[in-house]
Amino acid sequence: MLAHQHHFLEAALARDALRFGQFTLKSGRVSPYFFNAGRFDSGGAMAALGEAYARTLLGAQLDFDVLFGPAYKGIPLATAVAVALAGLGRDVPLTFNRKEAKDHGEGGSLIGAPLQGRRVLIVDDVITAGTAIRESIDIIRAAGGAPCGVLIALDRQERAGDSELSATDAVRSEFGIPVLAIAGLTELLQLADGRENLAAHRDALLAYRRQYGTAA
Repeated sequence: MLAHQHHFLEAALARDALRFGQFTLKSGRVSPYFFNAGRFDSGGAMAALGEAYARTLLGAQLDFDVLFGPAYKGIPLATAVAVALAGLGRDVPLTFNRKEAKDHGEGGSLIGAPLQGRRVLIVDDVITAGTAIRESIDIIRAAGGAPCGVLIALDRQERAGDSELSATDAVRSEFGIPVLAIAGLTELLQLADGRENLAAHRDALLAYRRQYGTAA
């Protein structure tokens, strides 16, 4: 596990963004863990999360021109990534969308840097069914941009519905773009191996992966 992955998971646990128990997901599955990026709800927490995103992105060496944060949760996430990248020596443009187009002032549904002719990286928290990512891709293409990848916090690494593919794999397959994640269930299990207070949850995580997990 890389240092920034470890720091991210530790921060998620400390902020109660990563919780253990029994959680019914939108899919109807009962999961032994749940991730809520909304619990990174302070300046310091967002700074730490933004740096973890940024180090994941820099490590992947993905070519992109602008960050896109889909409303609503993607807006502060993409902003935190942009600030963290600037602190690491790369100043990048940022764009986000409104849920409803504005009909006064500057108008339109996009705020920030223009997307026309640019490679656009989408920043979000997780991918569940992939619906939000598809909507973002449509928005970017309509503005003349070219989606070049997706950056998320946590990859649950589980099959989407009846498919053998995970939600992240489905996005890769459908759109031909990479999906980068700070960490996934693999790293969470590695952390549980070395943490006495997480050992009690490890068997439930392994059972869930056996039932719903993907190979990757």
